[in-house]
Amino acid sequence: PIAFRASSITTTLAATGVRRVLALRVPQLQDRKGVLLAASRTRTLLAPTRSCMADTAAPMKRSSLTIGTHDGTFHCDECLATHILRNTDKYRDARVLRSRDPAKLASCDIVVDVGAELDASQSKFDHHQRGFTRVFKDGSLGHSIKLSSAGLVYEQFGRDVIGARLGSAASDANVDAVYLHVYKSFVMPIDAVDNGVMPFDSTDAPRYTDTTSVSSRVGKLNPRWNETVDATGIDERFETAVKLVGAEFDAAVSYAADAWLPARSIVEDALARRTDVHSSGQIAVLSQFCPWKDHLYTLEDEAGLSEDAKPLYVLYQDSSGGWRVQCVSATPSSFNNRKSLPEPWCGVRDAALDELSGIPGCVFVHANGFIGGNKTYDGALAMAVKAVEWS
Repeated sequence: PIAFRASSITTTLAATGVRRVLALRVPQLQDRKGVLLAASRTRTLLAPTRSCMADTAAPMKRSSLTIGTHDGTFHCDECLATHILRNTDKYRDARVLRSRDPAKLASCDIVVDVGAELDASQSKFDHHQRGFTRVFKDGSLGHSIKLSSAGLVYEQFGRDVIGARLGSAASDANVDAVYLHVYKSFVMPIDAVDNGVMPFDSTDAPRYTDTTSVSSRVGKLNPRWNETVDATGIDERFETAVKLVGAEFDAAVSYAADAWLPARSIVEDALARRTDVHSSGQIAVLSQFCPWKDHLYTLEDEAGLSEDAKPLYVLYQDSSGGWRVQCVSATPSSFNNRKSLPEPWCGVRDAALDELSGIPGCVFVHANGFIGGNKTYDGALAMAVKAVEWS
C-alpha cells in the first residue's frame, strides 16, 4: 500500500522575532488495494510573508562599520556582496565607501572586489589578483566557475544569512540544501558573468544557467557613455543597483526556502517509496504535484542510483483531479526520455486509447510520447506499468 509520511518545516525570522510555520502535511490515506485516495498540503502562515531580509519595524541604530569596494563602474558581484554583508549581524546597515585608494580602503572594516587580495581572516575578498583560481567549495561539489566577490562573500557568509532566514542553525541540513541551491541557481551565474565565462563550449552541457539576467540589468544602471554623472551620482546609482540585486537575491532565497525545499521532501519521499509502487522501482508517485525534475536528478545522484534503478515515469494528480504519467527525460535539459510511453499510444485519446491500451479511463497520450493522462490513479499506474514492460 502507498502511504506518505507527513513532514513540516518550521522557520523563524530571527531578525524580526516573528515565528513562521510552513506545514507540509500529506495524510496517510490508502484503501485496501493500496490506491492513493488523496493528498493535500496545508500551508499555515502565522505571520504575513516579508522580504527574507526585511528591516524590522523598529528603527535600528546605523552601523559604524564600513564596507569598501571600488569606485567607477559598478558590477553585479560587488552589489550582491554588499547586500549579503548588510544582512549579517555584523555588517547590518554598514555604510559603503567606494574608492580605489589603498589608504581609504585600509580604513574599511571589510573590502570586496578591490585590492587584489583574498584573506578572509583580514576581511579582504577580491578575485582580480594574478593566479586566482578559487571556485565554490574548492570544487568539491563539481563546480568549475571561478568566484567573483559575490561568490567569495556568499561562500563565507551565505550559510549564516540563509540560517537566519530559516530560523535554523547554520549546520542544519535544510540550511545546507538551500545554501547550495541558491549558489547554483542565483550566485553562480553572477560569478560566471563577472569572470567572462561562457555558459557553453560547443555542444557540451551548460556550465551554469542564468535565469535572471540581473548582471546585465545592473550594468545598465551605470552612466551611459555620453552621460556626465559626478561621483555622488554614481554612488547613488550603486545603491540603486544594490537594492535591485538584493531584492532578487531575497526573492531567490524566499523561493528556495518556501517552495523549492518543500518540493524536495515530496520528491525524496516518492523516490524512497517507488518500490512500493512497482517492484521495478521505475515508477515514482508524488503525494501532490510539485516541481520535481530538478530534485529528482539531484536526489538520484546523491543516492548513487544505477541507471536501471532510476524512475522512468512519475505519476501525479493534476488540477482537474485526474492523473498524469510523465516520462523522466534523459537529462535535465533533454527532450529525449529515459523511456517514452508506448509508440502505438502516441496521439491517441479517450475511448480509442482505452481500446488500444486495454486500460479504462484513458484521457490522452501526447504525440511525442512524453506524457499521458488517465481519469484515475489506478488507470495511470496501469499505463505506467505497461510502459515499463513494453518493448
